[in-house]
Amino acid sequence: MLVVKLVVKVDPLWWMVRVNGGTCGGVDGQGGVVVWRVKVEGAAFEDGRKASIFDTFAHSGRFGDATADVAADQYHKYKEDVQLMVETGLDAYRFSISWSRLIPDGRGPVNPKGVEYYNNLINELVSHGIQPHVTLLHLDTPQALEDEYGGFIDQRIVYVLSFPHLCSNIFCCKASDIDAADCPNSDDFTAYADVCFREFGDRVQYWTTINEANIFVLGGYDTGDSPPGRCSPTNRSYCMKGNSSTEPYIVAHNVLLAHASTARLYKEKYKAKQHGLLGFSLYLFHYIPASNSTEDALAALRSYDFFIGLFMDPLTYGDYPEIVKKNAGNRLPTFTKNQSELVKGSFDFIGVNFYCVISSKHTKLKPEPRDYIADIAAEWICQLTYHNVSVNDPSRREYLQILIGAVLDAVRNGSNTKAYFVWSFVDLFELLFTYEKGFGLYYVDYDDPNRSRYPKLSQKWYAGYLRGENVTIDDEESQAENKLTIIGTAPNDEKFSS
Repeated sequence: MLVVKLVVKVDPLWWMVRVNGGTCGGVDGQGGVVVWRVKVEGAAFEDGRKASIFDTFAHSGRFGDATADVAADQYHKYKEDVQLMVETGLDAYRFSISWSRLIPDGRGPVNPKGVEYYNNLINELVSHGIQPHVTLLHLDTPQALEDEYGGFIDQRIVYVLSFPHLCSNIFCCKASDIDAADCPNSDDFTAYADVCFREFGDRVQYWTTINEANIFVLGGYDTGDSPPGRCSPTNRSYCMKGNSSTEPYIVAHNVLLAHASTARLYKEKYKAKQHGLLGFSLYLFHYIPASNSTEDALAALRSYDFFIGLFMDPLTYGDYPEIVKKNAGNRLPTFTKNQSELVKGSFDFIGVNFYCVISSKHTKLKPEPRDYIADIAAEWICQLTYHNVSVNDPSRREYLQILIGAVLDAVRNGSNTKAYFVWSFVDLFELLFTYEKGFGLYYVDYDDPNRSRYPKLSQKWYAGYLRGENVTIDDEESQAENKLTIIGTAPNDEKFSS
């Protein structure tokens, strides 16, 4: 059993690391912020958008009455938010596109209102010198595809028939070679990516295919704690369907194939004209042994192999780590030779969502049947840091100051890190905390129908840092009282008191 002891929660810093050599052009030294569209965008069912697995998950009753239907309402406030980005001094903004806003049913007709919105947002960013970094998927597969064939548990999410030149029996079958009844007739993720590249690629130079793929697998298909909330019913009382023993590995495999298919599509169809870069994102912990014992040292290595190596080994070497293959056995899909060659090296950069250090303690490997977590045979203990929903967030500012300083030290010592993005730009719907905890640089008053924004102490520090100022804690606290608002008037309550 994997035990995760959550003491308090921090917000992550997103790093973009160019792993396979070269430079990232203008991204060097770039400072920005990141948001998740479904958490910040709102307008969940406006202008033709249909439900994603996140909407269904949020409406399942797990969060009481809280949903992301309106969230921070950036759909209607994007121009105001871009002005705040300018005032903060950002030169990059990382956001995800809502697949079910762009293609409401996951495939078929493209929603012109969706294209219009993302064009407007991208144009507004570019016109103010802010570079868009776009993520294609973040826990929000269209619900229509989830209902039809199970989303990422089915190979129809990735098989490519629309682009015959991409086939070569890698992901797709040919009617001339294989009986049509056995041939998947869908390439939904790749087709969606194709629409994004076609519509927005002339202004977007940095694409991430799938955000936090390892959390998508762990939370979505093993523990059931994140969309689509699948797990073995015997594991969690709230799971009505799923298989925690097999589905995490099936989904991980299909995610890698979907990413590689998209990378090849971009390389063959768009890269020569658009000159963009395409990467992959993982949720990262730093694992340390719980003791000086050899067993705990091996437990830390296993944790890396299962949580990170499950994706990075195929992307780097073309196959899964040996310990994963050993412990998962025939529950782990295998790559064909052509698939292995396609997945290997199919990225220009790796995005790292870093949270905290985890202590790993060895446990005995349970007998079969066991789930993905049990395959790791480790107990995890993680200490995190809470941030209150308030404009006064000195602990978060201190965290950012320390962590960004550590990134800069790493770069000076040879790290190929090219950019950093702070989570998040504004307070938004948090998957673990709904609106009870906020990690934005700007506080959002969710009691106000206008969703007014107010800069936090961390925003002042980050803005000063981006301007090259030597901002200290004392400097910020002395200015906080006079600089509480940019949009709206600060209410007279404890959220705005020092």
